[in-house]
Amino acid sequence: MAEEALSTRVAAKMPIEEVQRWLKTDALNGLSEMDVRARSALHGFNELLVEEKEPVYKKYIDQFKNPLILLLLASAAISVLTGQLDDAVSITVAILIVVTVAFVQAVELEIDESSFTGETVPARKWTSQSTVGLDLKSVNDLKNIVFMGTLVQRGRGKGIVIVTENTVAKKHGSSWQTVVILFFRYNYFHISNRCHLRSQTVGNVHHSGQIGCVCNSSTVVNGELRGQPTEGALIVLAKKAKLFHVREEYKITEEMPFSSETKWMAVRCYCATTNSPAVYYVKGATDRILAMCSSYLKNGQTKQLDLASVEIFQNDAKRMASGGLRVIAFAQGLTMGDLVYVGMVGLLDPPRAGVRESVETVRSTGVQVKMITGDALETATAVAERLCLCESGKNFALSGEQLDQMNTVDLERVIGNVSIFYRASPKHKLKIVKSLQDLGHVVAMTGDGVNDAVALKKADIGIAMGTTGTDVSKEAADMILITDDFSSIRSKSIDCCSSAIEEGKGIFNNIRNFVRFQLSTSIAALSLIALSTVFQLPNPLNAMQILWINIIMDGPPAQSLGVEPVDKEIISQPPRNVQEPMLTKSVISSIVLSSLTIITGTMWIFIDQLSDNKITPRDTTMTFTLFVFFDMWNALSCRSQKLISDVGFFRNRMFLISVFGSIVGQFLVIYLPALQAIFQTEALHFQGCRILFAYFYFSVHLSLCRYINITAIHLR
Repeated sequence: MAEEALSTRVAAKMPIEEVQRWLKTDALNGLSEMDVRARSALHGFNELLVEEKEPVYKKYIDQFKNPLILLLLASAAISVLTGQLDDAVSITVAILIVVTVAFVQAVELEIDESSFTGETVPARKWTSQSTVGLDLKSVNDLKNIVFMGTLVQRGRGKGIVIVTENTVAKKHGSSWQTVVILFFRYNYFHISNRCHLRSQTVGNVHHSGQIGCVCNSSTVVNGELRGQPTEGALIVLAKKAKLFHVREEYKITEEMPFSSETKWMAVRCYCATTNSPAVYYVKGATDRILAMCSSYLKNGQTKQLDLASVEIFQNDAKRMASGGLRVIAFAQGLTMGDLVYVGMVGLLDPPRAGVRESVETVRSTGVQVKMITGDALETATAVAERLCLCESGKNFALSGEQLDQMNTVDLERVIGNVSIFYRASPKHKLKIVKSLQDLGHVVAMTGDGVNDAVALKKADIGIAMGTTGTDVSKEAADMILITDDFSSIRSKSIDCCSSAIEEGKGIFNNIRNFVRFQLSTSIAALSLIALSTVFQLPNPLNAMQILWINIIMDGPPAQSLGVEPVDKEIISQPPRNVQEPMLTKSVISSIVLSSLTIITGTMWIFIDQLSDNKITPRDTTMTFTLFVFFDMWNALSCRSQKLISDVGFFRNRMFLISVFGSIVGQFLVIYLPALQAIFQTEALHFQGCRILFAYFYFSVHLSLCRYINITAIHLR
């Protein structure tokens, strides 16, 4: 019977003991090694069938299917048919370079190591020997090591399993755990020193401390507390009240864990040292706990819980919460529907220094900051006022229950004025994200639980917690905060978001400058060829010169525009409309102005140097060189909308190196005999250089005058 396969439908209807007998296995020890080998030989390994991988040569051939590559191949073929073999060879070499680079990128292995490093950009891997030691601080440098739990994002690879027990990955996780434990130890005592008890409702601290100690999901390992800080604070409270021993005396038979939906946690337990019956210990939100209670404990006596008593307890909780305390209520009873209210505890978790400044920094950029919390209204409002999220005395809050009662239209009407969402659950996060996105906002959402994954995925930017976050939330997120300890999570997430906003604005501005530069140069080059064709003039630039401009001259300077430091004025600007196109009117105006400057100056010198309607190497050299100088000036002006003196000439070193290298390359093309033959150029003497400088100087100053006029018009 053991050799027969057991289907899932049959197994689902069988008790556990019968399944064990059927499969001849043991729930504690599992299968023996001999049994594993025998069953693997009979049924095969528990692996998915993998399709045969695509041959390498086929990957290389696929690179030629790119439309641009096909267009260049057609151009090379036409060059061969027309007898222009030099152009055909040049185009073919350029195609081979581009295809080879794309092929290498296609087969290169890339691994998502965000759970280790927090970097969302995949890490490239190769098989060459690493010179970096196995240091936990240099995980990014281990380019030939792949860690368990990471995901392959691109390419293929084979590896050797070097360790299957305490691997580097597990050691890394252990070190993080140690750091978290050390912090929690400090934080627990820090919080416990600020723990407040309501003596009016607790005749004996014993009951609250006992419930908080037993009904607790944290663990104590070798004297170290591990778990959520709130749970740990209750353990420390029990220790200080000399009640921690009850944790060993009480045996838990049933546990109902805390969830954001129920807002409470309960355990069913009994005392092993006495014959007392099993009892339920419950802790959670005050309103949820009171709803399950029929009586309350006062001075050791049980009294009937009436509406007046409920109102008193709720007012006590509100008064504590209005001071920024997180209030936790406790109850006990033989059944969950008939509990005895015992008391409440207030935990003070003040925002760290600098959080308010971080919030103000983010808000100064035009970003709306909204707080979603499971705490009560009073606690959430007190914290929000300290963080300057809302004005004191004004209600900008919505509860989870109110969100449930609102439809999409109603929520979109008021959500712009709401800064606090209290008593909210993960499902409410998703509703909030959808409403904000429907209004045209770009939404960043933080979360750490499994239930947060949907909202993190739906948000434009999902931010997961690296330490406390679940694997599901990390997989759904776009960004992972490596350090997310309890007291600093708000400040660190705000600081990271602030930095991310700055980088995002800077990157978008650099992309726009890159596009502005590339379009203006490309339009100018195409216009030169078109004008020459329309007016039946010789082409001012040959094929090799155009390739040189597009690949060598435009390449490095254009790429260096992408690393331009972030301008402080860009950061202070409000968020742009997501519907706003990349090419705005002002960008198009600058593109047209730059293109006209290049076209006018280049055609001017070309026609001036052209004699007898016959083109000479000197004519093309003058035209070619002036175009390159215009190109470099265009790159310099595309760094910013401001004047170069205001931007800072030496601020972008990469740009200066790129421009300098391009100019040196241009001089080599002009004065190096080997390159003169390829590009059909000749050396320019002093007179020619002086003419070039005169044309360049006049054209640039003319464009500056036009730029100032256009800027003045836009300002008006």
